[in-house]
Amino acid sequence: MKLRRILLYGVGANLLALLALAWIHPEPMLSPGDLSAAHQPLASDCFACHAPFRGARDEDCLACHPRERIGRFRSSGEAISASTTRPAFHQQLVDQQCLACHREHRGREARASTGEFRHELLPPAARQHCGGCHQKPNDMLHRELRAECTQCHDTRAWSPAQFDHERYFRLDRDHDVECSRCHSGGNFSGYSCYGCHQHTPANIRAEHLEEGIRDFENCVRCHRSAEEPEAEDGGD
Repeated sequence: MKLRRILLYGVGANLLALLALAWIHPEPMLSPGDLSAAHQPLASDCFACHAPFRGARDEDCLACHPRERIGRFRSSGEAISASTTRPAFHQQLVDQQCLACHREHRGREARASTGEFRHELLPPAARQHCGGCHQKPNDMLHRELRAECTQCHDTRAWSPAQFDHERYFRLDRDHDVECSRCHSGGNFSGYSCYGCHQHTPANIRAEHLEEGIRDFENCVRCHRSAEEPEAEDGGD
C-alpha cells in the first residue's frame, strides 16, 4: 500500500513538473514545428497567439493584422504596392475566421498562408470576376478572349477546363492563327472557315457539290483538322 502511494506521488510530481515546464517554456515542450520566417519574432512567445487550453484565436491574429489593412499594409505599417501583390480581398470574405485558411508551424520556409483557400468564402459576385485576383494567361487564346473565366473554368481547379477545342477542331500547325480569323467580333459561339486560302463560299460549294455533298454549311461536322482522311469518314 505504501509503495503504491509512493508511485502515485511520483507520477503526480512528474505531471506537475511537465505542466510547469509547458507553462514556463511552452515552445520547446509543445510546439509542433517551426513558425514561418514572417512569424519568427514570436517563436519564443506562444501566448502571443495561443490562449491556455483554448488554442489560437482570431482576435490574436487581428491584433497584429487588422482585417481592414490586410493586403493593403504590412504589419510594420508600410503600404503594399498594388503592383506587387494580389488585390486585397480579405475584407469581403463571407467567413472572417483567420484559421479557416491560415496555418502555422509548418517550417521557416513555408508561406504564412499555407492553408487551403476556398472560393466559396467569397461572395457570389466576386466569384464570377476572376480577373479581380488572377492575371489572365498570356497566350494566343486567352489574349483574345473577352468572356469571363467561368465560361470555361470553375473554382475547383484551373485545369482541366470545361471547354476542349479539340472536340470541335484541332488547332494543329496548319491552324496556329489568331482566334479572330475564325471567330469574328469576339463571338466564340459561331465560326467561319471563309478566311483562308481557297475557303470562299463559291469554292466550297462547287467542290462539295462535285463530290455529291449538299450539307456543307457546318464545316467542323466533318472536318476536325486539316487532315483530308478525317473528312472522308465524317471526322470520327
